[in-house]
Amino acid sequence: MSNDPLLQPFQLKHLTLRNRIMTTAHEPAYPVDGMPTQRYAAYHAERAKAGVALVMTAGSATVSRDSPPVFNNILAYKDEVVPWTKQLTDAVHEHGCAVMIQLTHLGRRTGWNKGDWLPSVSSSRHREPAHRAFPKLIEDWDIARIISDFADAAERMKAGGMDGIELQVYGHLLDQFWSPLTNDLTGAYGADTLENRMRFPMDVLDAIRKRVGSEFIIGFRFTADEVQKGGISAADGIEISKHLAATGQLDFLNVVRGRIHTDPAMTDVIPVQGMASAPHLDFAGEVKKATGMPTFHAARIPDVATARHAVQSGLLDLVGMTRAHMADPHIVQKVVEGREEDIRPCVGATYCLDRIYQAGEALCIHNPATGRELTMPQQIEPAKERRKVVIVGAGPGGLEAARVAAERGHDVTVFEAAAEPGGQVRLSAQSPRRREMIGIIDWRMAQCAARDVTFHFNTWAEAADVTILNPEVVIIATGGIPNTELFEAGVDQPNVVTTWDIISGDVKPANHILIYDESGDHPAMQAAEVGANAGSNVEVMTPDRTFAPEIMAMNLVPYMRALQDKDVTFTIAHRLLDVVREGNKLNATIGTDYSGHTHQVRYDQVVVNYGTLPLDDLYFALKPQSSNQGAVDQSAFVEGGPQTLNTNPAGSFQLFRIGDAVSARNTHAAIYDALRLVKDI
Repeated sequence: MSNDPLLQPFQLKHLTLRNRIMTTAHEPAYPVDGMPTQRYAAYHAERAKAGVALVMTAGSATVSRDSPPVFNNILAYKDEVVPWTKQLTDAVHEHGCAVMIQLTHLGRRTGWNKGDWLPSVSSSRHREPAHRAFPKLIEDWDIARIISDFADAAERMKAGGMDGIELQVYGHLLDQFWSPLTNDLTGAYGADTLENRMRFPMDVLDAIRKRVGSEFIIGFRFTADEVQKGGISAADGIEISKHLAATGQLDFLNVVRGRIHTDPAMTDVIPVQGMASAPHLDFAGEVKKATGMPTFHAARIPDVATARHAVQSGLLDLVGMTRAHMADPHIVQKVVEGREEDIRPCVGATYCLDRIYQAGEALCIHNPATGRELTMPQQIEPAKERRKVVIVGAGPGGLEAARVAAERGHDVTVFEAAAEPGGQVRLSAQSPRRREMIGIIDWRMAQCAARDVTFHFNTWAEAADVTILNPEVVIIATGGIPNTELFEAGVDQPNVVTTWDIISGDVKPANHILIYDESGDHPAMQAAEVGANAGSNVEVMTPDRTFAPEIMAMNLVPYMRALQDKDVTFTIAHRLLDVVREGNKLNATIGTDYSGHTHQVRYDQVVVNYGTLPLDDLYFALKPQSSNQGAVDQSAFVEGGPQTLNTNPAGSFQLFRIGDAVSARNTHAAIYDALRLVKDI
């Protein structure tokens, strides 16, 4: 038996959990037609196989037709969910891991123009800002129907082999009843007393217990402090927690602090990079102390040391490490084996959640196998033959290619023009709030160092530098350089600087700056923050109808908090057409895609964010000498198969390019390119 607090078993009712680490409920948006199909099962089974004690699936499975999914949720109101649930639970149980599911009715946290086009219902008349739909004020017959729906759904989950369920009581319908901020009702369920506000969640709990029996595990994931004037206070939350414990109906409490009705509120509940780790951990410990109940909690607990502290200090019984397990599903296995230094770090980029909130699927910014377990390996298998692989570029894509090739057992050499690895990730990490991004690079460098990858820094590789090594595979990961060619003008603009210049410090911000953002991603906002902090008058302009559309909800919040009290304005639906120097000023011609209107504005400095152009000279120099002439079998690439094209028998090596050396994309795309290419080399 290990003495590690994280590896001690925990008894939850009749269920013996093998350690203290869980993944909390989250919806990765992998269901197909509302069903948790093979991809969903493979995702959770991978974490179960590696040692997690409990996987809490769904975030959340919806129990009623008038709670249409907004994140491609599981539809727990359909009978056909049972066999799919059984497939999922069997896949997890096979590895000795417990599995539960979170059930919910979204209430006002959804829209009427989804699913069956039924009006959303809530205890509140007011729309939730994040989802914008005005709900119908719930009626008595709605309440009775939804209580029955919860019981029906719980019964389906029991039939599907779940070890238990968790009811979602934060931000969704059950919480909307018990929060004074979202209860406009009168009578038995009205806002006048806490007992009345809690009546609906308690009625749901009673109905479920009657349906599934006393042995089935049931818990609440609930708001115990809304951190907002007029809402549930910390003191109220402790009293609620004591009441829940006293019912004798619940088997665990999963503590949440804060609200999720707006992007900023949600970001405080689920912090992103640059924000404090485990900000609500001590409060969760107060709930545990006050109730004596088995207590779970998750909110930016990204590392084993923090998780170990949470359990060793008695603050939690089970610690949720959900985003951390998206970055590395094998955390528990590595702890057991004494390999904590090998854990792929969660860098808090929250690419996973931000994608979901834009109706995408959850993907980790630097683990492209997450969510793709059916086609991409989480663990790299050795190759049958050792090959000589040369990689040019030590950004995230190049380093992933080097790591995977080295784990395959190949002889790997990497050329990098800069003095240090990292490419654009190193540039991103220049901002203090984004410095955790360098973990993407540091982890890969450590993995490469452990496998004797040869690096040549400060080396601008040319074709002869590559071919003299007699490579069998060459991968060009040289990235790109900032594009300063305005769309309308068609030529490079000599009078502008780039966001890279500002972020790196190579160019100092002037007094009055235009940051023209064609890409809508982080560099424009980072440059704006640098300029604002330097005291500049900053205007961020985009031709789009929204600014920074690629940053997405949760990551935009810290930028806005940093900029809104400074001299920064945002201009949408305006296009920069030309920039002409007039003395010590720059005269910018501004147009719009919506009409022929133009006007002139004078600035001290114009900064452009318009993606990158590939650094591809070396690729084209090597292409005639390659056996595949640089071509990619796209079907094999997409389906996860090996690259076998041989269109030039005289060629002496395979040649590929990845990431921004192909076209301007993002970190995830570059790393995914590398993994699906190199895993079969």
